[in-house]
Amino acid sequence: MASDMKRPDSQGKVRDIYDLGDKLLMVASDRISAFDYILPDEIPYKGEVLTRISKFWFEKFKELIPHHLISTDVKDLPEEFKEYAEYLAGRFMLVKKAETLPAECIVRGYLTGSGKKEYDKTGTIKGIELPSGLVEASKIPHAIFTPSTKAEIGDHDENISFSRLEEIVGKELAAKLKDASLKIYEAAAEYARERGIIIADTKFEFGMIDDEMILIDECITPDSSRFWPLEGYKEGEVQPSFDKQYVRNWLKANWDMQGEPPHLPQEVIEETSKKYIQAYELLVGEKFVPMKESL
Repeated sequence: MASDMKRPDSQGKVRDIYDLGDKLLMVASDRISAFDYILPDEIPYKGEVLTRISKFWFEKFKELIPHHLISTDVKDLPEEFKEYAEYLAGRFMLVKKAETLPAECIVRGYLTGSGKKEYDKTGTIKGIELPSGLVEASKIPHAIFTPSTKAEIGDHDENISFSRLEEIVGKELAAKLKDASLKIYEAAAEYARERGIIIADTKFEFGMIDDEMILIDECITPDSSRFWPLEGYKEGEVQPSFDKQYVRNWLKANWDMQGEPPHLPQEVIEETSKKYIQAYELLVGEKFVPMKESL
C-alpha cells in the first residue's frame, strides 16, 4: 500500500477494501498468503497480475454471469485516490457493492491436494463418489463442486457438503451457486487448455445485488486456482505450477508450521513473481508490462 494512503475500511489476506458508499475500491496488494498465514514478504507485481487476470475473465465471461467490476481505469478513481494513481494503476478494481454470500465455491477438475488425501481414504470427496484407480493429478471425469465456508483471517476455511450449503443459503441459491461455478470453470478450463494451462481447481465468490446473483472478488487467478503447465503434464506425479504452490512447497520443506512463517529467500520471491507473470502472459496472450509505465 502507498505509505500515506488512508487505512482501508477492511482488509483481506491480499486485498485492501475502501467503502465508497454504493461502490467499493478493491486494491490488490503484493502480499502473499499460504496455509492461512500472511507471509512477511511481498511478491513483486503480484497484485497487478491478479487484478488484470480477474479483469480479463470478468470481461470474457460477462455473458455467462453478471459481475461486480465497474472499472480499472485510473481516470475513474475517486478524487481522493488520484494522487496515488501510480501505485494503484493495474491493481485496483472499482466494483459494485454486493451482499457477499457466505461460501467459497470450489470446483475441482483434477485430483490433488486435500481432495487427493480424502479420496485415498474414502474414494470420495465431500461425499461425492469418484471412480476407483485415480492417482495424483488424475483428471476427474466430470468437474465437481465442493463448497467451503469463508473463514476470517487466521482461521481455516471449513469444507462443507452440498446439503450443508443448502442449509446455509437455501436450496434454490445453492443450486444457482453450483451451476454457475461449474459453468464458469468448464468454459475457463477449455480456454486455458488451448493456451497451455491446465486449471486443476479454482474457487469463486458470489454476492447479491437486489435479487441478482453476481460474481465478485477475484476470478480464476494464480491465488484462487491451481494452474499447471499443459506441456509435460503427467498423471501420477505432483505437477509444477504457475501459482503459489511454489511458495507452499518451500514452506513445507523449511517450516514446521509453528509460530510465525519465515521470510522467503530472494530466489523464491523472484521465481514466484515470474510464475505469476507467466500465467498472465499465457492466459491473456500479451506481454506483461506494469501499468505505471503507461501512465
